[in-house]
Amino acid sequence: MTRTQQHRKLDKAFQRSHPFQVNRDTTSSSMASAAMSSNKKELEALPIVDAGEVRELMSSGHHYLDVRLGKDFDKAHADGARNISYYLSVTPSGKEKNPHFVDEVASLFGKDEHLIVACNTGVRSRLATKDLLDAGFKNVRNLKGGYQSFLRSESQQPAAHQQ
Repeated sequence: MTRTQQHRKLDKAFQRSHPFQVNRDTTSSSMASAAMSSNKKELEALPIVDAGEVRELMSSGHHYLDVRLGKDFDKAHADGARNISYYLSVTPSGKEKNPHFVDEVASLFGKDEHLIVACNTGVRSRLATKDLLDAGFKNVRNLKGGYQSFLRSESQQPAAHQQ
């Protein structure tokens, strides 16, 4: 694969995950690749929480923000979770980001409140966590592995002792 083909492949991946942030001018290919690399590093450096810690954090006042589509949230979600979709739609042809996501979160939570942000596997919630931190939310952490890891950790919890 040539260097130009690699750049195009990276640009397409970046465009799929950030449809409103890419200048589609072909002369900006190297700029988009550099931005993607920088953005990837920022996403990897985001604060995270392990699924095993979530219940304890929620019982101490942390809020669980589920950023999946409403139809997925309605099927199953963590007790006490609130849903604000990060994407309006997800189709094979692309994703449409919710342009009011940050405003909707701000209408439910203060910027100093503790939020655990989760999606299904942790990818979309990383993007949402970054957007919230960039918007001034101070205590936001991404649930590593998303709702799926939460479910796995729940199944690994020892059964409560009955008296």
